[in-house]
Amino acid sequence: MIVRKSPREIELMRGAGRIVAGALQLAKELAKSDVTTEWLNDEIEKYILSNGGVPVFKGYRGFPKSICASINEEVVHGIPGQRKLKNGDILSVDIGVSYKKYVADAALTVPIGGIDDSAKRLLDVCEKSLGLAIKAARAQQKLSVISRTVQEYVEKHGYSVVRNYTGHGIGRSMHEDPQVPNFVSKSLLDADVVLLSGVTLAIEPMICMGKCETEVLGNKWTVVTKDRKLSAHFEHTIVITDNEADILTL
Repeated sequence: MIVRKSPREIELMRGAGRIVAGALQLAKELAKSDVTTEWLNDEIEKYILSNGGVPVFKGYRGFPKSICASINEEVVHGIPGQRKLKNGDILSVDIGVSYKKYVADAALTVPIGGIDDSAKRLLDVCEKSLGLAIKAARAQQKLSVISRTVQEYVEKHGYSVVRNYTGHGIGRSMHEDPQVPNFVSKSLLDADVVLLSGVTLAIEPMICMGKCETEVLGNKWTVVTKDRKLSAHFEHTIVITDNEADILTL
């Protein structure tokens, strides 16, 4: 069931979103060559807690850390550890925060030092696809329009869209209805819904330089591209309005 949020609930989610945005800004500042993803996780966890938030990923279905830190061919759910970032890496950081029992979730992919032009272009296309999807998301629009917007833009630029992982509704829980795929399928069209004002979504394109197929590593969490080519991930939590969507994680 898709739940529309009241103005009060949206403001609580905006509070969570501010903490997420600050944590992602901190990640951009701290993610440098020779830094471990574990250290990054610990610094961001301190920031979240000091601002009155709770890192919702920690303990979620057994996930051991407060952020997801996914490097290069890692798509999502990378577990922070002792691996050091190095010049030329790309790092996807995904952060979810609960504030007064309401959740916001966002992600970005950051370059570590100098990255090559092909990686820069991948990041640019992924981020722009998110911006276009957010522009397409408004009341009385079908959910599939968001999915189609991402897929068409990404594929037009020669990349593939991850199919096994999607965006989602969000609010009192991190994952609520509806799922928000980044591609159009028959099952999506069969279950398509019209968006209404007050619906809150986490839209999150995950795109690949190579093919879209993924697999999960032995730690049971980290998702990688099967061909081990680079992947990028950008995400915002938004609320649907009668006009352009309101981004809660800016």
